[in-house]
Amino acid sequence: MTFRNSSARLVVPDGVPMLEALSRTTHLAIGAHQDDLEIMAVEGILACYQRQDAWFCGVVVTSGSGSPRAGVYADYTDDEMCVVRAQEQIKAATIGEFGSQVLLDYPSSAIKDGADKQPVEDLADIVRAAGADTIYTHNLADKHDTHIGVTLKVIEAIRSVPEDSRPKRLLGCEVWRDLDWLLDDEKIAMDCSAHENLQAALVGVFDSQIAGGKRYDLATLGRRRAHATYAASHATDETTGLTYAMDLTPLVTDTTLDPAAFVLAHIDRFRDDVADRIARAQ
Repeated sequence: MTFRNSSARLVVPDGVPMLEALSRTTHLAIGAHQDDLEIMAVEGILACYQRQDAWFCGVVVTSGSGSPRAGVYADYTDDEMCVVRAQEQIKAATIGEFGSQVLLDYPSSAIKDGADKQPVEDLADIVRAAGADTIYTHNLADKHDTHIGVTLKVIEAIRSVPEDSRPKRLLGCEVWRDLDWLLDDEKIAMDCSAHENLQAALVGVFDSQIAGGKRYDLATLGRRRAHATYAASHATDETTGLTYAMDLTPLVTDTTLDPAAFVLAHIDRFRDDVADRIARAQ
């Protein structure tokens, strides 16, 4: 696998040859930053953990150079922070027993530039090589511009490969903005009750973010527990942890669909549901 960005790399925790590691992938996650995968794609990580018939591949698209920092990391340069964040991501891949971990190392500016096609081409190569049935990425209502840029490039990459190389499911997951506002019959609820200790370790390994001023460890596990309880108003809890996703699969099965119109239609249906509930109570 040769990437267009010379600083990109592919890491295989169990040491099998790189193309073999990619080709065994069943669950592929593509996120913007180090720790995004562990927050948004935990369903895939858990589905593959300690399995020999299911393998998780994580792709981090950016270098993470612009992350906030404080405490012991306050004086780190962008280059030093990139090294730390890459090391943390590789540690997470080892702890989570990922089949492979790709670090594409692009600057965020390249991902937010719709005219830059190099990341799209790299992602298309990975999608073809992996042949995963499920791909996780960011949702189209996320409020982080780099996350939106990643999702658009993922959609473009998948659309560019032959149909038999496309995933059966493309899921847009939560990081910046929850998805509990989606109508119940439209949200993909992913059970993450298992291995809570592993989940804590996966998010907790990113010390540069946590000690650097962002308690993603507490916030992520708390959100999962809150989703589990607030999932249904008239039923007891069925899980101890949930994450939600927006089903983006129609965007790669029907290549004429516009991503903006697709997500705005979800928002319009949410608006109509709110209006209808108020009208019934008046």
